[in-house]
Amino acid sequence: MDINVLIGGAAGQGMETISSILERILHRKGYFIFSNKDYMSRIRGGHNFNQVRISSKKLYSHKDSVDVILALNRETIEIHGDRLVTGGKIICDNKLGISNEDIISLPMEDIAGEMGDRRASGIVALGALLKIFTLDKSYLHEVLKMYFSGDILEINIKAAEKGYELSQSFMKLKAPEFIEKLPRILINGNESIALGVLAAGCSFYSAYPMTPSTSIMNYLAAKQRDTGILVEQAEDEIAAINMALGASYAGVRAMTGTSGGGFSLMVEGLSLAGMIETPVVIVDSQRPGPATGFPTRTEQGDLSFILTAGHGEFPRVVIAVKNPEDAFYQTARAFNLADKYQIPVIILTDQYLADYTQSTEAYDFSKIKIERYLSTQEDLPDGEYMRYKISESGISTRIIPGKIPGQVVLVDSDEHNERGNITESGQVRTAMVNKRMNKISFIEEETIEPELVGSSGRVVLVGWGSMYGPIKEAVELLNLEEYDLEALIFGDLWPLPKKMLYKLAAEDKVFINIEQNYTGQLAKLIRQETSITCKKNLLKYDGRMLGCDEIYHWLKREVLHSV
Repeated sequence: MDINVLIGGAAGQGMETISSILERILHRKGYFIFSNKDYMSRIRGGHNFNQVRISSKKLYSHKDSVDVILALNRETIEIHGDRLVTGGKIICDNKLGISNEDIISLPMEDIAGEMGDRRASGIVALGALLKIFTLDKSYLHEVLKMYFSGDILEINIKAAEKGYELSQSFMKLKAPEFIEKLPRILINGNESIALGVLAAGCSFYSAYPMTPSTSIMNYLAAKQRDTGILVEQAEDEIAAINMALGASYAGVRAMTGTSGGGFSLMVEGLSLAGMIETPVVIVDSQRPGPATGFPTRTEQGDLSFILTAGHGEFPRVVIAVKNPEDAFYQTARAFNLADKYQIPVIILTDQYLADYTQSTEAYDFSKIKIERYLSTQEDLPDGEYMRYKISESGISTRIIPGKIPGQVVLVDSDEHNERGNITESGQVRTAMVNKRMNKISFIEEETIEPELVGSSGRVVLVGWGSMYGPIKEAVELLNLEEYDLEALIFGDLWPLPKKMLYKLAAEDKVFINIEQNYTGQLAKLIRQETSITCKKNLLKYDGRMLGCDEIYHWLKREVLHSV
């Protein structure tokens, strides 16, 4: 059982609320949910839509075909009507004057008016939707209470019940399978990153609002009193990264977040982190560029930029999170890596992953270990403390300024000697560059190989980050048809893990690259680092995410017949 519902209308018509209520009701009934949103940057006007995919088994991606369309305006039918499957249904207001066998036309606005508020017309449709799926009304009142109160709550309860009464059952959702590993949660990527921030013991988050990263800051700001984290809305991204560096220098775990345009402003601060060897975690939630681009759409266009951003050479770690669960655990890991190697760690996500909601197992906070790697008096050698003492690993002892009596911590953005004093010695400069870059070989030992999904065959798909779900589902669909595909989905991107790539290349595999940008940035990185070339690329950069259906059909049409 796999049902896809599309809820569409103009901005301000309540698609987000209707979608969220439906998700929560079905989640509480035990179904697996995958929902994604498509919205414009305009406050009013423009076509927006949400998709809610429902199954008795875990879902990893959205799909293109639609079983039910809840149309809050005529435009929704005009844009999405051709995506309706045979036997699918469209729910709309009878005032649209559309009539055919696919249409369930209800007096939604009139009923809402009778109840006391015409804005409740979408909730009338929600009630009808429950009946169409042959679902009872359990959890309906409970979930509505999360969104409304007082007289408005009563109006919406009556509106939903009236819509339920007027509709008929056309589809029957298969009962959810019993899953031993309960409880499950319903969560999106940005909420998961924020939870990872809190689990890692981060005490300071500074950012300037920039879609699609802003909801990380909003979530953390709402939890300040409960968790003790300090959230600062900076005046711009330059201030945000420098505030985070100042907080980290003072001894607390610190983070900043932005999108590609904001990250562009942060690169001088990124270089500063590299020079003063101060740990910081940065999240870049990607959207289409250059410049303002598409503020509310998705893309994977920042990878090449992130790998070399900042002037000069210094070590960094780049991690692309693959789904909400991965986002939680990898965010916490990022802080440990930043502290251990005293480097910037950059987390890459994007609008699709930031905003989509998925049913997943509840996160296990006991798996998170906070490793600060801060030194105490006992760890220090006799004599004067040297912040940049040269070592084989490139890692120097790090203490919190003012915490150890008699010890002074010197940092400087100029090249410096072991103590931290400015130097213009070429010999010292060479030693310090070597010290910093020596960390890379040790970091490489901690990189995580890409996840291998599917069954062994000649064709290997490669992708990264949020492509995990669509690629995984496409591989599963094709393997059911006995094509024998497998895929490597990268999380760690820099330093690039190479063992699996070399192993599969030695087996004479054909590599096919799939990502959301114009130039095939992962394929270029793989070729640069390993000389392995991808035979073909499936690239999309129109601002909307590649779905499992698109990948499935493209592979059958362009790849599988020729290998």
